[in-house]
Amino acid sequence: MMPPEDPQDQWPDDTVPPAARGRLLDEQAGPMVRPYVMTSGRIEPTRGEFDLITLVVAVGPEPEGAIGLGPEHLAIIRLCQSVMSVAEITGHLDLPVATVRVMLGDLLDKGFVSMQEPEPEADMHDIRLYKAVIDGLRAL
Repeated sequence: MMPPEDPQDQWPDDTVPPAARGRLLDEQAGPMVRPYVMTSGRIEPTRGEFDLITLVVAVGPEPEGAIGLGPEHLAIIRLCQSVMSVAEITGHLDLPVATVRVMLGDLLDKGFVSMQEPEPEADMHDIRLYKAVIDGLRAL
């Protein structure tokens, strides 16, 4: 999809003329909202790294009238009522992973979610690891 030629076409609101508004709608998707609008132009989370396999869970129920949270933030809290990976959240929301990471950082800062980063990879040069694998295989 080509970006709009007229910069005003990027903002689907009441200030856009009715003729331009028709170009902003996709029959199936509805009005377009750019991901950088959802994150206020930020591309990195304020806190946390949020790998694709990082596990996220909501700390409580979806807050009512939480100031500073957009509909996507609230959708993340609803999704994370049970533990979910960043990749799963991204898939459910159909948003770029960078956008989801920024929103997760916002929620972490406000205390609405907690996260568990993946464990670092085991030291593959540690001979004890190989011995444990061999012992486990022999036990089968």
